[in-house]
Amino acid sequence: MAEHAITRDTEKPAPDLEQVEDHDNDHDLKKEFNYDTDPRINAFTLKEQKRIYRRIDLRLVVTLGCMYMISLLDRTNLGAASVAGMQTDLNMNSHNNAYTIVSLVFFFTYAIGQPPATVLIRKIGPRIFLAGIVFAWGVVMIGFGFVHSWQAMTGLRVVLGIFEAGFYPGCVYLLSTWYPRYELQKRNAGFYLIGSMASGFGGILAYGIQQLDGRAGLDGWRWIFILEGALTCVLAFVAYLFIVDFPENSPKSWSFLSQKEADLVVARIDHDRNDVETVPFHLGSYLRHGLDSKVWGFAWLYMLTTTNTYAIAYFLPIILQGGLGFDVARAQCLVAPPYVAAAVVMVIQGYYGDKWHIRGPIIVFNCAIGMIGLALLGYLESNGVRYFGVFLATIACNANCPVLLTYQSNNIRGQWKRAFTSATLIGGGAIGGIIGTTVFRPADKPGYKPGILACMIANALMIVIVGMLSFKFYRANKRVDAGGKRIEGYPGFKYTF
Repeated sequence: MAEHAITRDTEKPAPDLEQVEDHDNDHDLKKEFNYDTDPRINAFTLKEQKRIYRRIDLRLVVTLGCMYMISLLDRTNLGAASVAGMQTDLNMNSHNNAYTIVSLVFFFTYAIGQPPATVLIRKIGPRIFLAGIVFAWGVVMIGFGFVHSWQAMTGLRVVLGIFEAGFYPGCVYLLSTWYPRYELQKRNAGFYLIGSMASGFGGILAYGIQQLDGRAGLDGWRWIFILEGALTCVLAFVAYLFIVDFPENSPKSWSFLSQKEADLVVARIDHDRNDVETVPFHLGSYLRHGLDSKVWGFAWLYMLTTTNTYAIAYFLPIILQGGLGFDVARAQCLVAPPYVAAAVVMVIQGYYGDKWHIRGPIIVFNCAIGMIGLALLGYLESNGVRYFGVFLATIACNANCPVLLTYQSNNIRGQWKRAFTSATLIGGGAIGGIIGTTVFRPADKPGYKPGILACMIANALMIVIVGMLSFKFYRANKRVDAGGKRIEGYPGFKYTF
């Protein structure tokens, strides 16, 4: 897109199209953001631009969100299968720690596969890459329903980690290439909200599927894996039609944007951070992004929040059944309400986070309520109060995920750096998954006090890291204001707190 290079005021971000209705005069808003010089943007009124972005949201955010929902459903249905009888049938017990091992091994290949996966999605293209790996792990999930030992399931979980490794970082990377910095959190929230429905309603779906117990000579927990795996394979074919390419190549996507509309998207990214163009891939340059300390700060933050999200996703049905004394049906169904509450909170935070251009304070707030919720769950006796603690803990860690995705995306530039940090961020999440699957040990039931304490410490560490990053960002922004060293090598670029 070199032919579209423009001259602009680099201090001014692209306008938030969500706020167009607050302006009566389209020309005044264009003038406010110095857009009069760019014919790619002036080709559309602001209301037309808003309609275009609604189409993008429906095609991009909804499609990826539905795929992420299936991903989470497939990744976390071990808890539902466990309370449906899987542990007994496969001889999983506290002596061999088989459930922990089966949960854990997934994350090793999941973490290792992410850096190369974010390179592959750029090279192969989102449609073929994402739809292909979704179909592959759907086949693996079907295989879960036919294993007869926990060792065989362990091997399949290793393979599942390989196929799923590229999905989440690929989606995060693709979303970050489409939107200006201060329109991204609400989209990340929408993507994560749709996906989190799997965690909220996966238990209810699993309980319904479990009623097939005995059909075709198969146990109910086996049907959970078989039918959810088959659903994944079907969705992969649908996703192949609807997944879109990167903005500069989007006119090639089926029934999507015209070249003129794609140029609008590219122009708005140019005005916001000017990093649409992709330089040729070089391994040394790609890995050199690891020398930037904030990249690892973001990865640590995501690792710590996913310690909480995975611990809750994998063990909440078990805690509700063994710790709070609910029967199987209630344990499966009471998982849903906390996730619904988390969805509401993340949408509200997404809207105001973009409107007020803040990320760190939202993360700190969520960590604080997470610590309160975990304390209620772990150290009080009343089941009602403890279940309220489940609400707060679930809201905190899940609402933090889209904020952290945006926090990272807002503070970097360049396509390969964006790919690298997406991989390291989600790789940190994989390590959080390893921690989250080990902190709630069978030996600690029914209170699971060590696991509760580990999750509380994770939230406290997040507050410390956000404080350190905020101090780093404040000093760098002040240096730019004083005419000093550029941030991310680009004039006028400043960090978002």
